[in-house]
Amino acid sequence: MLKGFAAQEHLELRRLSAMSQRTGAPTQSMGEVSGVHLSYVVSQYPATNHTFILREILTLRKLGFAVDVVSIRPSDRTMADLSKEEAAEARLTYAVLAQGWLRILGISARTFLQHPSRFLAGLSYAFRLADWRIRQMPFYAAYFAEAVVAGDYLIHRGIRHAHTHFASTVTLLMTRVFPIEFSATLHGPDEFNDVAGFHMAEKVAQARMIATISRFATSQTMKASRPRDWDKIRTLYLGVDPGDFVPRPVPACSDTFRVLCVGRLAAAKAQHILIAAIGRIVALGHSQIRLTLVGDGPERVALQETAARHQVTPYVTFAGACNHDRVIEYYTQTHVFAMASFAEGVPVVLMEAMAMEIPCVATWVMGIPELIENEVNGLLVPPADVGALANALMRLMNDPSLAEHMGKAARQKVLADFDLSRNTEKLALAFQELTKDSGN
Repeated sequence: MLKGFAAQEHLELRRLSAMSQRTGAPTQSMGEVSGVHLSYVVSQYPATNHTFILREILTLRKLGFAVDVVSIRPSDRTMADLSKEEAAEARLTYAVLAQGWLRILGISARTFLQHPSRFLAGLSYAFRLADWRIRQMPFYAAYFAEAVVAGDYLIHRGIRHAHTHFASTVTLLMTRVFPIEFSATLHGPDEFNDVAGFHMAEKVAQARMIATISRFATSQTMKASRPRDWDKIRTLYLGVDPGDFVPRPVPACSDTFRVLCVGRLAAAKAQHILIAAIGRIVALGHSQIRLTLVGDGPERVALQETAARHQVTPYVTFAGACNHDRVIEYYTQTHVFAMASFAEGVPVVLMEAMAMEIPCVATWVMGIPELIENEVNGLLVPPADVGALANALMRLMNDPSLAEHMGKAARQKVLADFDLSRNTEKLALAFQELTKDSGN
């Protein structure tokens, strides 16, 4: 289906690059010429933890693509709490659950009356995915209802291709009822914890394309799917805009060494290990260190207890969830970015910090080594190793020249491999190929 696409992509990207040098605004014509109109189906949009989806969508629109967004749930904040950019997106987004259950049931009834065989086949398929287990069937019935509402909206908008982040089950069910094709971005690591329950093989088989955000994710997707479907799987890195995340002035020398971690307060993020490392550093007499945790989640109370147990409560600030502009303020004030995760894809927050020339310390798990090369543009440590994490932080704290060198190398890595515009162009080319093949 996409055989030979890599060579074509390379030639097309060279053409776009040459056009960019001549005109200064090259790729604007790419989407306009193709006339691609597609939808993004996401679990929640706009969402604090998924600003990269917003950036990807906005970049596609700059390239000339028409992108409608269907979000299963409304935004995680009120309109008053959204940034101006997010609020504009929220107003354009069709939120399925915001329609209310009466309307959802009404759309479902209408779809059944119009297409009874497809409706019943789709519902039966949903229950098959639930393995006909009584406890699971209500959840899959809800997924199916969401899929019907989302598909009804797209059909009335004239859209025949949907791309999904974090809503692949709903999108898969939608394509069983409506003449809509789909592609998906798989992030990991959660999708790989239970590939059978995630229906990985089924989704890869039914999708037109599966984009993965790391080579690690590609390998795990291949492991869980049939070799005959592997040509659909493409490694397409995410990225950040180096113009938004510019090198920050190194914080002036002071009595405080600031460490920052941005991410959901969840078990996989292992902030307990990071707090313990701060405790180890303080116990060694380095009382000038401070840790700020930006984000919220189910582990917050437990993390506060961990801070108290390690006697570092005064050294740890829980900033809560913050909008994009506030997060950038925290970046500008930090000396080192730290991530102690047990499991990760390729974290966008690491890309953001690296683009701002902030030296990073992270664990060598899953996709992270595809971004950070140890001792070159950051420091990698074993997961669950408090001592190694503490030593890496102290090394950067005690060697400002090393921290500065790694920060500059970090930005060069982002410019080379994780530039948002360049990587979104690759995704755009894939969308063009898919919609050209299907005649959309």
